[in-house]
Amino acid sequence: MKIAGIQFACSTDRERNTEKALQLLAVALREDAKFICFQELFNLPWFPKDRDEDVWKYAEKTDGPTVRLFKNALKGTDSILILPMFERSGKKYFNTSVVFSSDKTIGTYRKLHVTDIPLWEERSYFSPGNQGLPVFQTPHGAIGVQASWDNFYQEGVRILRMKGADIIFAPTACAFKSQHIWQTVLTGNAIANGVYIMRVNRVGSEAMQDFYGMSFCVNPEGELVGGPTGITDSVLLADIDLEYLQHVRREWPILKGRRPSCYKEIIMEVPWEKNDRSV
Repeated sequence: MKIAGIQFACSTDRERNTEKALQLLAVALREDAKFICFQELFNLPWFPKDRDEDVWKYAEKTDGPTVRLFKNALKGTDSILILPMFERSGKKYFNTSVVFSSDKTIGTYRKLHVTDIPLWEERSYFSPGNQGLPVFQTPHGAIGVQASWDNFYQEGVRILRMKGADIIFAPTACAFKSQHIWQTVLTGNAIANGVYIMRVNRVGSEAMQDFYGMSFCVNPEGELVGGPTGITDSVLLADIDLEYLQHVRREWPILKGRRPSCYKEIIMEVPWEKNDRSV
């Protein structure tokens, strides 16, 4: 089965970005990719670089015009799209990935760990996710999403695996020289949990950051099966094999050796969390 990740440079023109996204989606569909994931906040400039009161107009509901447009683009296919967007829900706003086919929305994932560091001032815009860690059952397999910073909290990937996920998509917006960190962390997560992980990273020079792309897909033995891509607009393709996945899980039965009674401290509050809520 083929899966795809789409990275591209965004301008300040949302309509133009959306048109580019549709063109790249068409490429992935021609390749018959069954799952297709876009980068974080896929059709917007990276506005969390600072505080800007003008960006609220970009937020949409998960059944709004953008999702409807991309559902229409999927017509005639059995592909599943993971679309990371700026969600408005009542009086709250979220960094959300919508998972859907041409005819229905399968579910949504709201980013849990909202970053608050220079140039990634996301807490100025997004509430922390409140839907937990859903696994989306589809005709092609069970998938989960871990958006950007979520991937550094390995409990999330473990829970997704325990709930049946076979593939985890990781849309990100990373700049500067951090590729080696992301590839190392996501590779470790894939090995320790027996899953495929596809990281899809933003690309392009924006107002204050140079996003480097370098999207990739890693298998449960830590091998790259797609990418890394370069620093330009790209469609990353990876061939995955769910039967091979079951073979690896039999050869490396890591989860069967879990001892949950030994891990109770994982839910304890640690001293620096009491003293510094910014961590």
